[in-house]
Amino acid sequence: MNPVQFGQVRKGIEDRFAGLIDMSDQNGQADQKQDAFLSRGLAALAVQIQRTCGNAEAARSVFDGTDDHGLDAVAVDVREDAARIVLVQAKWSSRGRPASFGEAEVHKMLEGLDMILEREFDDFNARFQRHVPALEQALDMPSPKITLVPALMRAEPLDSGVRGLLEKKIKKLNYAEEMVDYEVLDLRDFRKEILGAAATPKIKLLAQLHNFGREAEPYNAFFGSMTVEDIAKWYTEHGRGLFARNIRDSLDVTDVNVKIRNTLLENPENFWYFSNGITLLCDTIKKTGTGRPGGVGDFHLTGASVVNGAQTVTAIHKAVTADAEKAADGRVLVRLISLEDCPPGFGDQVTTSTNTQNPIENRDFKSLDDVQITLREDFAHSLGRTYVIKRGEPRPDEDKGCSITEAAVALAAVHPNAELAAVAKRDTSALFEDETYRSLFRKDITAYRVWRSVLLMRTVRATLRELRERLRGRAAAIASYGDLLITHMVFQQLATRSIDDPEFDWDTQLADAAELTETALGWVMSSIDAEYGPTSQVFAAMRNAERMRRVANRAARGMASGAQPSALDLSLQTVGPDGRGRQVDAVRTLVRAERIPDGTILEFRPVTRPERREMTAWLEEEPARAQATWRNTPKRPLEWKADGELYSPSGLVRKMRRDASGHDQNVQGTLHWHVPGEGSLADLAAKVRAEEGLDVGDEEEEES
Repeated sequence: MNPVQFGQVRKGIEDRFAGLIDMSDQNGQADQKQDAFLSRGLAALAVQIQRTCGNAEAARSVFDGTDDHGLDAVAVDVREDAARIVLVQAKWSSRGRPASFGEAEVHKMLEGLDMILEREFDDFNARFQRHVPALEQALDMPSPKITLVPALMRAEPLDSGVRGLLEKKIKKLNYAEEMVDYEVLDLRDFRKEILGAAATPKIKLLAQLHNFGREAEPYNAFFGSMTVEDIAKWYTEHGRGLFARNIRDSLDVTDVNVKIRNTLLENPENFWYFSNGITLLCDTIKKTGTGRPGGVGDFHLTGASVVNGAQTVTAIHKAVTADAEKAADGRVLVRLISLEDCPPGFGDQVTTSTNTQNPIENRDFKSLDDVQITLREDFAHSLGRTYVIKRGEPRPDEDKGCSITEAAVALAAVHPNAELAAVAKRDTSALFEDETYRSLFRKDITAYRVWRSVLLMRTVRATLRELRERLRGRAAAIASYGDLLITHMVFQQLATRSIDDPEFDWDTQLADAAELTETALGWVMSSIDAEYGPTSQVFAAMRNAERMRRVANRAARGMASGAQPSALDLSLQTVGPDGRGRQVDAVRTLVRAERIPDGTILEFRPVTRPERREMTAWLEEEPARAQATWRNTPKRPLEWKADGELYSPSGLVRKMRRDASGHDQNVQGTLHWHVPGEGSLADLAAKVRAEEGLDVGDEEEEES
């Protein structure tokens, strides 16, 4: 590895992040602490490459350390209709040798991702907890996109076997939808980020345009078709450097990116017609050879940058990499704009204008359908409510109406075919594809059916939100991801034959739905466990049509039996419906076994949504609030670092929540206090009891 370039990155990390990255857990020798700082700084730098943010924000994204589960930094972007999660694992090189990244690192990284998808947040360390509210918000959205980023201080490419394993693991995660992607960052990427525009010379490209034309006035520009093979070569050689002037991040695993790639692999001959094309700004454009307009022309470009079509370029590269032979017939429209004689700021105007036009979606065409126009009128005349069918129109308040999108999702949830609930969960835009759309919005559909379906979905979701307040782990994940399937299950239990009758008492059905929701949640959980195992991934099951169908069929049989499900185990609940904490006396077990040495520092971690909402900022104000020292005494074993007083685990958590928010409630404190690297007090007590052959019911509850 070039020592000069290595030194540039090292100095850049020190300049950017000195004093900003939390190193409070590092008590080793100076050189070890410095290596840890540089590794964490590399993770922060990787976050800055993936998204625009300041040094302090990038430093806050780092949670490397005990209980990081193979991940070192996280960044979350949530917009109105999209969410992106970046997960980084960084490997620094302490002596200038290439950083290693092997199969073990791949497995650890994917294990950490699985834990996040299953919402096992309290298994991560305290520095991770500040990011949980944003992660929950992102994961609650229909199709969050996740980028895994191995950030490696090395110039050598990733070993082909390791890359193959990473792609195999990601492909398995993407069997229901293209949700996860990865990008390997290396010395070149870090150096570019540190040095900025001075890191590399301006990009030079050769563009061969077929059937080319020219716009000479007022500014010089050329246009024509290029082969996708030539475009892919640009990306292979220059990577992200192609998008220096682009205002968008091309590397999101967006639905557009996936659809572009699939079109190229499935219908390459039509790619030119289906793609919007690519626009490049160039400092200079020099045509060579004798080609005339209408023929083939070769153009030498300097200072070239793709300002529109970055997703098209990256999708082309992925398609050609996946199957060059299939993609070979693809062509794409390319525009080359020279800035040589343009006024100052013209290039910025082109970049902004070409990136701020809203694409036309299937939903926009369906707003012209007679069925939608009739529904809008029926909503107004029969219900006195608003039905919004066009994008850009203001959404009505919930009690005053709904949108075509919400209606489509609700109708998919209550449809006899449970697979449509998976489609809606995975990609709402797919509901407006012709065949699916016609199955949801039949020509005889009434405003009553649509509105009542929407009200049912809202009722189930509201009930699940209440349940999530006292659920954790797998149960909380199913309550979050399974809202549409649970709506489907509840609808099957209601009296719905008269749903189109204006006189039908739907309020009574909604009251029954609220009571049925928890039962349905339990049966869905039991069915997932029975069909795919208790450690199977909930996130994927709720987005895969085949899995959704099998789970729905089993859950329907369970609900029809009248029996109560066993899967919604009380051990998954931190607080019961009566507000009392549920737990055995883990403290006495641990003290009796002397499982934890005196003086061990424990770490507090919120385990429910209310706690995360109410306590995350409060804990960050004073880090000592999240730490306590263990004493081997059964009554009050925790000495809180914030005040030096002694508490029981539950008593301290109750006090902390009261101090943070004024909220007072019994809790199971042993779920909240963790021995870093080993587990919660409840986990450790369970292990002790298992080793001793005791049943969890053999001991009494801890006093709060």
